[in-house]
Amino acid sequence: MLGEHWLLEAVDLLVRVVEAAGIFIIFIGAMVAFVRFVFVGLRHRESRVFVPIRLTLGRFLTLGLEFQLASDILRTAVAPTLLDIAELAGVAAIRTALNFFLAREIKQERREIAELGQPRRTDPDRVAQEPAP
Repeated sequence: MLGEHWLLEAVDLLVRVVEAAGIFIIFIGAMVAFVRFVFVGLRHRESRVFVPIRLTLGRFLTLGLEFQLASDILRTAVAPTLLDIAELAGVAAIRTALNFFLAREIKQERREIAELGQPRRTDPDRVAQEPAP
């Protein structure tokens, strides 16, 4: 039968792999956003061009934080103490709050992108270009 030592080693390895995946996802997202900023943001000095860049970065951050939370859960999966559980609860609360606010910002950014793509009825130039009913 497998001993507890082997199980602890296996879980420790899994925790490191999941943490590394979260770090990698956040890093890739930051690099993608930076490259897009350099190519798009520096050419166009309008604030609206940054909305899709922030949206992309927010998605990567949200996913990376989910992986980090998963690693914390794995870490406490084998024989947790009350202190381990309390720390997990605190970390989970903070990361959940971060994810909540990131998701809310992503939703707002999507709404702004949708509004930018549709003509506004209050814009007289666009209304004049629309065909009459």
